[in-house]
Amino acid sequence: MYSDYGYMEEGKLGKPYDFRLLKRLSRYAIPYKKTFAAALCLTILITLFDLAVPYVTKIAIDRYIIASWYRIRTDNLTDSKVKDILNRYSHLLKKSQEGDSYFISNMNMKKLDPADLHILKSRRIVSTDRFYRTDAVHYKFEIPLKKEISPYVLADGSLLVPRSQMTGISKSDILKMRAGDIRGVTLVAVIFFVLILLSFALSYFEFYLLEFTGQHIMQDIRLTLFQKMQSHAVKFFNHNPLGRLVTRVTNDIENLNEMFKSVFVTVFKDIFLLTGILIILLLLNWRLALVCFTLIPVIFGLTFLFSTIAREAFRQLRASVAKINSFLQERISGMRVIQLFVRETFQMEMFTKINQENFLAGMKQIRVFAIFMPLMELMSSLGIGLVIWYGGGKVVQDQLTLGALVAFIGYIQMFFKPIRDISEKYNIMQSAMASTERIFEFMDLKDEIPEPETPSIAGEVKGHLEFKNVSFSYEENNPVLHDISFEVNPGETIAIVGSTGSGKTTLVNLIERFYDPDSGTVFLDGIDLREWPKEQLRNSIGLCMQDVFIFAGSITDNISLGMEGIDEKQVETAASNANALHFIQRLPDGFRHEIGEGGSTISAGERQLLSFARALIKNPLILILDEATSSIDPDTERLIKEAVTRITAKRTTIIIAHRLSTIRHADRILVMHHGRIIEQGNHKHLMNIRGVYYKLNKTGTVKD
Repeated sequence: MYSDYGYMEEGKLGKPYDFRLLKRLSRYAIPYKKTFAAALCLTILITLFDLAVPYVTKIAIDRYIIASWYRIRTDNLTDSKVKDILNRYSHLLKKSQEGDSYFISNMNMKKLDPADLHILKSRRIVSTDRFYRTDAVHYKFEIPLKKEISPYVLADGSLLVPRSQMTGISKSDILKMRAGDIRGVTLVAVIFFVLILLSFALSYFEFYLLEFTGQHIMQDIRLTLFQKMQSHAVKFFNHNPLGRLVTRVTNDIENLNEMFKSVFVTVFKDIFLLTGILIILLLLNWRLALVCFTLIPVIFGLTFLFSTIAREAFRQLRASVAKINSFLQERISGMRVIQLFVRETFQMEMFTKINQENFLAGMKQIRVFAIFMPLMELMSSLGIGLVIWYGGGKVVQDQLTLGALVAFIGYIQMFFKPIRDISEKYNIMQSAMASTERIFEFMDLKDEIPEPETPSIAGEVKGHLEFKNVSFSYEENNPVLHDISFEVNPGETIAIVGSTGSGKTTLVNLIERFYDPDSGTVFLDGIDLREWPKEQLRNSIGLCMQDVFIFAGSITDNISLGMEGIDEKQVETAASNANALHFIQRLPDGFRHEIGEGGSTISAGERQLLSFARALIKNPLILILDEATSSIDPDTERLIKEAVTRITAKRTTIIIAHRLSTIRHADRILVMHHGRIIEQGNHKHLMNIRGVYYKLNKTGTVKD
């Protein structure tokens, strides 16, 4: 009962043809490829801005906040190995005006090979003290340094002051000395703020473009799906529950929308972000990066395990939601029956059981996330711990800057967000692919009544119907009609009677070409119905059914059904011919009166009169009344009888009825039994021969 309510069963997900489905789905995105490409470009820019934030922080720390320099002595230098090292890194060195020393910034110091740095430190070529650099203009300020120590001046005129000599300098002098660093920090802060604003603005446009594209694609698919649904034969709707079809057009398409806006671009962004982080970490310090990369196999292993477990949890949750949807749809539609037989308590017990299943499925999903999310946070903390342990040691050894260490921590924290996103989007992807498969399975169904390849365009319809050796079955090996043959002349009124299941309504279905016969032919004006264009055929036939479906809307809308070229006068004429005008005029707004869903605000007889008016609006030359008076009161039956007498005068009319009052005037009556015509003639003739029609009349199946 609940196995397929718009959700695919486990085992159909992740098959190789998923890629073919994506390719087919991408066809709907082609008209919006420019918009989609623009969204992707914005995504790349946003990702670049996100990647730049930790690196900007590194620059602020290393270049300005803790900017320091080291002195490299070159006086009395005789060691050839040291000379080779200095020559190799000469592009990183700044020479003093005296020419006896070189200076290297703490940022450039980290670019030295650790082995070379060790040689320089062991030879005491690199000073242990650090220097602060200030602009040349600050050289004029009085700096209370020890007399035996003088500041160094670089070739560009800037001053290098030993950090150990700055303890006695006033705060204002320090600010003046480090004015360049302060300007640099201010500039970095402005850049940081601009990056955040740009990221915010671009995120808005990215989200808008993705929603714009996704909504248009979903709109196109939904229109295509509904158009396909309308083209299916009637038997398709007999085999497919309403809830399943509604789910295809609503939930399944919404899943696709989620995939377009949350999966395609977001996963692309996450992969781009992960790749960028890995590259930047290697550029910052490849040794520390490799230490952090030891966690990657564990992270991806846990993510794969989570995706597998979560997939099953999502499947169970979707199945339980489907049960609730199906249960509620049936019970709400049948609430009158439930209340009539006082079964509220029983239905509540059933709903409680289904609701409990949904609760347990939801809790299973929550438990999976409750384990995975903290586990990812634990792995993130472990990664940060590795960075602090290993990277902190490198900072102490002057092999890594503090800014680089801070940037590493920022990138490690950033690294785990796309991992979580991809694992979550995997399940959205699975659900969307299941919906995609169901949608395209529906679109690929060939359960349609085909249009003729070479249609015969008839002239004026005369209304001459003929069944010639027609046999038909809804299900194989279970025939409903057996070699039926009869003819209805233009303007003739025939009635078809028989017990339930004798095949009366099946004749109507074949005339309307809701189905094609298994064998034999149905002709209209000498032309096989299969050669008639369906629109022309059905516009030539007016059908009034026993079960009248009323749409929510006005009286006019329910009579005209939105047909083009129908004005208010034609609607009023059709209502008058159907004897429906008297009750419509009593309504508060007349023809503009709004009817509730299913016509719940009007009586069954009034709904039947509207059905007559609807059948007459096209002024058809063939009229079919399918048990149109079987469930109405005597007064309405009298109105219908009068209408039938009037409107069938110049029309070919077929009446299927259980009540003799509506068929006694028929020119001919066909009596059916088990799919065969066993008697035919007018009322008087059939009563005189005392056959099946006579017995049906006497037993009350056909009432006078």
